[in-house]
Amino acid sequence: MEDFYYRNLKVYEQAKQLVADVYALTRMFPPQKLYGLTNQIQRAAISVPSNIVEGMGRFSLKERIHFIEIAYGSMMETMCQLELSEMLGYITPEVLTEQDDKIRRLSRMLLGLKHSFEEKQNIINQTR
Repeated sequence: MEDFYYRNLKVYEQAKQLVADVYALTRMFPPQKLYGLTNQIQRAAISVPSNIVEGMGRFSLKERIHFIEIAYGSMMETMCQLELSEMLGYITPEVLTEQDDKIRRLSRMLLGLKHSFEEKQNIINQTR
């Protein structure tokens, strides 16, 4: 299954863990928030690994970079919604801090992946 080499990326594993964390946290949200904040934060979190994978499935470095940027934006949206969840009393400040630390690590990994693709793109552009 070499075609699915994205599975070997640590950033992909961390992004999947974000989804698992968000789903575990949102199980504690009030049922009346199911179609509001709960659904939105879950969708944002799922978008992170999904866009990493979609980008890795593209042949163009430009497209790969684009999808990594989308994943980054979804990760930031997830963080915002976690902050709102804490403000509304659905998660504790300690849980928010723990997730903030994880998201910061994921952020560095995503930016590193993006920069590696940009460097490859620059090399290709210089050889033309």
